[in-house]
Amino acid sequence: MNDHALRIYDSILGLLCNADNPTPLVRLNRVLPFRDTQVYAKLEWYNPFGAVKDRVAANLIADGEKRETVHAGQKLVEPTSGNTGMGLAMIANAKGYSLTTPLSSEIPLEKRTMLRFFGAEVLELEDTLCPAPGAPEGAIAKAMEIADRPEFHMLNQYANEANPEAHYKTTGPEIWRQTQGRVTHFVAGLGTCGTITGTGRFLKEQSSAVQVLGAHPAEGHDIPGVRSLRQLQQTQLFRPDEYDQLAEVQNQAAFELSLRLNREESITAGPSSAMALAGAFEMVPDEPGNIVVVIFPDSSFKYASSVVKYLPGLVAANSAGGTSRNALLDRMVENVRANGDLIIDVDAAHDAWQEHRPFVLDVRPTDQYQEAHIPGAINMPLEELGGDLSALPGDLGAPILSVCQRGNASLSGVLFLKSLGYRNVRSMTGGTLAWREKGFATDSE
Repeated sequence: MNDHALRIYDSILGLLCNADNPTPLVRLNRVLPFRDTQVYAKLEWYNPFGAVKDRVAANLIADGEKRETVHAGQKLVEPTSGNTGMGLAMIANAKGYSLTTPLSSEIPLEKRTMLRFFGAEVLELEDTLCPAPGAPEGAIAKAMEIADRPEFHMLNQYANEANPEAHYKTTGPEIWRQTQGRVTHFVAGLGTCGTITGTGRFLKEQSSAVQVLGAHPAEGHDIPGVRSLRQLQQTQLFRPDEYDQLAEVQNQAAFELSLRLNREESITAGPSSAMALAGAFEMVPDEPGNIVVVIFPDSSFKYASSVVKYLPGLVAANSAGGTSRNALLDRMVENVRANGDLIIDVDAAHDAWQEHRPFVLDVRPTDQYQEAHIPGAINMPLEELGGDLSALPGDLGAPILSVCQRGNASLSGVLFLKSLGYRNVRSMTGGTLAWREKGFATDSE
């Protein structure tokens, strides 16, 4: 017998959350820019397996069982950026299923390690941080290939209505009950968009005055579990007509606010939690009577390998990657990302390539370049820059496009070219993966 009052359960699955067993709401007191608006963090790492995605994992499996697509001894396959996979792996353990998870090698090492620890078969692939639906070599394509085998079933969190339904049935009712119907603004980060779509739909049904707000990262972001605006266009559960406002949050702002939450509020919030909160700061006015609930998807413990890139001083100076020189370089690269004159989105880059044929410098490793590259691009791997530079244009004013796999390493390429005196240099956001997702021409060798 499950007893929420005594916290006694027949199995770990009894801890799955609902209106009678909600995750906590905690009022924020020290990091707020508001005088009158009240902000509450909904701490989703109090789900049994540590993240908001436990709700989705449970409902995806329950829906599959109801439809009889999931049955005894079932082999499941699901592309993931980590948290859904963790929830699925543990529920699969409890129910006697198995799980295969194709995912990006860019996902923090902590998550990839724990997925294996939980018993999932992890397939690491070249893909964007969150699986890209259009990437032919990516995690979603690989999962679909595996799902074609008769012994496998793909639950498909990116298109399955059981994803937002999980939040309609649990997260929304919890918030309405916990705030006694006084919530005025609901804020969530945008990933698969199940959280904002399902929760927002429930809250709007209770009161049309509730504002449903979404925060998303910038292109080329480094925040696991969320999607940039371009990536969201490929997500079937992204329903912008149902949201009242969206805001973009930069990497550095998210990681710095994550640090403040941990140190000033003593809340172990990860970077996606801080991103959602930063979006709330931008979108919500400071007015008496405002009660804001922000989803904090998971804790900071899974992101040590991510936060050290953006928060100098967290690694000893004499350890690998912990020198002040590397911290300074990371900050310089982030400044390039934030400078609109030094970056260009993939559509504009394609237009420029078609019209003017700029010099394209591809800084990826040679094997990636040989697999597929922008026609005419010159390959100079980032780790080899500084060697033979004879292929670079002689005119320091020549337009140059720096490209890589995802739009991150190309920022360092911009720094290098600027140090040589080139004046008209830009990094392409989204990288060659975004270029290929768009169906633009590529060559291979």
